[in-house]
Amino acid sequence: MNVFLSPELGHIALIIGSCLAVVQAILPFAGSYTGTFKWMQMGRSLAFGNLFFIFFAFLCLSNAFLSDDFTVRYVAQNSNTLLPTYFKFSAVWSAHEGSLLLWVLILSMWTAAVALLCSELPLQFLSRTLAILGLISVGFCFFLLFTSNPFERTLPLPPVDGQDLNPLLQDIALILHPPLLYFGYVGLAVPFAFAISALLESRFDSAWANWSRPWTIASWCFLTLGIFLGSWWAYYELGWGGWWFWDPVENASLMPWLVSTALIHSLIAAEQRGIFRSWTVLLAIFAFSLSLLGTFLVRSGVLTSVHAFASDPERGIYILLFLSIIVGSSLTLFAIRGPVLMSTSSYSGASRETFLLINNLILTVAVAVVLLGTMYPLISDAFGLGKISVGPPYFNFFFVPLTFILLIFLPLAMRSSWGNVSVKILSSWLIKPLSLSLLVGLAGSSMLAYWVGEEQNSLTALVTLTCVSWVFTMIFVDFRDKLKSATFTVLPLRYYGMVLAHLGVAVTVLGAGLYAASGIQRDVKMGIGDYAYLGGYKFYFSDIKRDRMSNYSFTKAEIIVSRADREIVTLRPEKRHYFSNPQTMTEAAIDAGLLRDLYISLGEPLDNDHWAIRLHVKPFVRCIWLGGAMISLGGLLAILDNRYRRRKMSSMRDSKNLSDQAAL
Repeated sequence: MNVFLSPELGHIALIIGSCLAVVQAILPFAGSYTGTFKWMQMGRSLAFGNLFFIFFAFLCLSNAFLSDDFTVRYVAQNSNTLLPTYFKFSAVWSAHEGSLLLWVLILSMWTAAVALLCSELPLQFLSRTLAILGLISVGFCFFLLFTSNPFERTLPLPPVDGQDLNPLLQDIALILHPPLLYFGYVGLAVPFAFAISALLESRFDSAWANWSRPWTIASWCFLTLGIFLGSWWAYYELGWGGWWFWDPVENASLMPWLVSTALIHSLIAAEQRGIFRSWTVLLAIFAFSLSLLGTFLVRSGVLTSVHAFASDPERGIYILLFLSIIVGSSLTLFAIRGPVLMSTSSYSGASRETFLLINNLILTVAVAVVLLGTMYPLISDAFGLGKISVGPPYFNFFFVPLTFILLIFLPLAMRSSWGNVSVKILSSWLIKPLSLSLLVGLAGSSMLAYWVGEEQNSLTALVTLTCVSWVFTMIFVDFRDKLKSATFTVLPLRYYGMVLAHLGVAVTVLGAGLYAASGIQRDVKMGIGDYAYLGGYKFYFSDIKRDRMSNYSFTKAEIIVSRADREIVTLRPEKRHYFSNPQTMTEAAIDAGLLRDLYISLGEPLDNDHWAIRLHVKPFVRCIWLGGAMISLGGLLAILDNRYRRRKMSSMRDSKNLSDQAAL
């Protein structure tokens, strides 16, 4: 073990980082009101110092895992000598204490990024923003130190070996999924801090929106990647065959994503037209508040989920108290200062402002639906009204229609212009795309029914194909019209990013809708030499093998898939039994393709060497994750637009109360 990265030094570094966060929360904030230039300037240095010590603490914990230091209780509970090295590293954030340290580290990274990249912000505004981020860091650092210390020792009698990492988490996707999700969750603290700073100054202008927007998009991109990567992991790892289960923890990541999506569009309107100011600030508050709510759900012990950490409910009380303070104080400040954030522009008719407003209303209603379905069982249980469950039928009944309505209005905001567009002109734009979309929907749903060869939900397929075709057609028409007055190179990156992100949403809905409409499955009992049919495919059980790896043994079936007497692929689903943690896991076998997936999961052994096997044929399911990649790439293109590198905050700089020159 490296003595320079010992757990004791990591603990000390965490304490020092927490102390710097306390100073960061107080000194720059006080300086912004007293006009003390040096205090305000210290905000940036304190942010870098906090990052250094938190990062050092994270390195110390990582070293403990990589060196099998089972004298550290957290390492002993979540690692094992048989664990591959890359899983030992990802085990650092596999449970409560380490994941919370990762959360604090990512928050310090976002804070340092603001300190480094926002030098053009007025010093008073920047110092308040850094102080707010420091205050958030204080809350989580104290949570770590007083309730969830990852460096706690097991001395004097440490275990010889560890308990092992949860087998569900022994997957490559889990190395990337939590960090990406946390970068999205925690990144929403930046627009939240910007919003609170704007409220403290009793002002909100286009420059504020211009600077808040790239940070919001960046965190939104990370959150998008994290959600879709988690969906992909659940699809192939859990063996259930689905891609989204409306699990409370899945909902906890979806809600801030929906709110941050609305926030991005509100920032556009606020920057371009000076409208939706109050709503924009409120969305920034709710986006971060919902990320804190997700933290509470995961760590409070109030729910049971494959994604949740089994934690002491007393820890949940701390987070609930912290959430109440953040939300309560923010909404109180909004109630006091909100009236000054009145819009300076008006709009009417079928304008872009109107359609942005409609889209945001749909997203807000969708968040309310998910929030109610997620929290109602917890509230009912807390008030002694009995234990109830809210499952997929509720969410699908309300959320799916809202998604289709959103697709209808989504391209209209792109196609229309600011100010006012007459209904007559708008109607002339819509007739041909709408007619083409209906034809594509009718023809596509009929072809899908013929291709699948099984009974399907034709209405779902028709609505899905019509709405997706509508989005594609309207975006194509808008792109064609823009090329009449500009070239490919003249159009800004943010436009290409917008197009790609909106197309990504349509592609994701295409995959989800057609999968729901025509996906088929069958549970069969099979032994060697048996065969079954599904969706025009023949599944032949050819062999069963048993072997072992370094930390688990496995049973692997070989199933040959053919169609029209032509062999397509041999799939090998597994059952794994882990040694140090006696748990059996199902590893599905998948033949992936853009048009369909063949998915087989091996169930339990039955009598006479037969097995329970689940067969799936899943049309277009890959479009779900292709769309997620397109959405994230679209956000990245928007961030890379030149406007965010060259735009100066002249309006805020001219009107700030404290000029840097005067302070010097």
